[in-house]
Amino acid sequence: MNLGWNLSSVNEFFIVGFENLQNFRIILFLILLLIYTAILAGNLLIILLVSTTTCLQIPMYLFLSQLSLSDIILTSTICPNTLHVIFNGGATISKVGCITQLFAFSMSMLTECLLLTVMSYDRYVAICKPMHYVTTIDFNVCIRLISFCWASGFLLTILATVLIFCLDFCGSNLVVNHFFCDLGPLLQLSCSDTSVLEILVVILSTHEMTILTMFIFSTYVHIIRSIQKISTTTGKEKAFSTCSSHLTVVCMCFGSLIAIYVFPFGKKSSTINKILSLLYTVVTPLLNPIIYSLKNQEIRVTIMKRFNQLRQILSSN
Repeated sequence: MNLGWNLSSVNEFFIVGFENLQNFRIILFLILLLIYTAILAGNLLIILLVSTTTCLQIPMYLFLSQLSLSDIILTSTICPNTLHVIFNGGATISKVGCITQLFAFSMSMLTECLLLTVMSYDRYVAICKPMHYVTTIDFNVCIRLISFCWASGFLLTILATVLIFCLDFCGSNLVVNHFFCDLGPLLQLSCSDTSVLEILVVILSTHEMTILTMFIFSTYVHIIRSIQKISTTTGKEKAFSTCSSHLTVVCMCFGSLIAIYVFPFGKKSSTINKILSLLYTVVTPLLNPIIYSLKNQEIRVTIMKRFNQLRQILSSN
């Protein structure tokens, strides 16, 4: 019998989470809850600052606010259900919920990669062609680039999701050996021939990552050359400061994604997959606002101004 992906066949999966850490699940639950709260607070703070501060409403910070938005969507797709999985030592998830989680996660992750690429172009124009920056990346161009990132992430993810829906999932013991519905563990559960899909995913992810990585690399080659031509030490430090934050985030995000998706799915253990997945689903969204806040003077100054304003309001009351 062919058990296809339809309403009369498989209705749910079982997510095991971190089965080797069951003795520490309460501690792990509290740590992840604390991290998730910090992710929401840090990224919401950046979105709030950019949307309410006139001096921060420029392309560089508009892109940063969209990066924070994608981080919020990404972690909110993963963390709440993962907390449920950890607390209960595993949990079931419906097939619709599983595919929806995979879709939302993939869309936000792809959008984030595109945003990071666009941000590298923004830094390239700002440092290498400062006289043309205002005309090259004005508000309308900025909005179009942001729209392109979100639309591309949505459309490409829809295509991949349709392919997943076409797979057959057979048997009664459909255990997802992960802490969320990721692509690799789902493919391992399918009783269909997934070799073509795996090859397609590897080719597409390699092609995409290669193009984006090479584009970012080429922009930074020109950026470094331009920075070396700056005569003043202060000017060089300011230019390096704005770029180092972005480059750090790019290395964390792209490095973990390349390690887990570009290489064949069956070649890595589930433990390694989970560790790498934690990097881009939890660690990177946590560090993004911290890195940009600590290394960006304008954001630090704005945060201190808002903090002083809040303190004055509280003291007056």
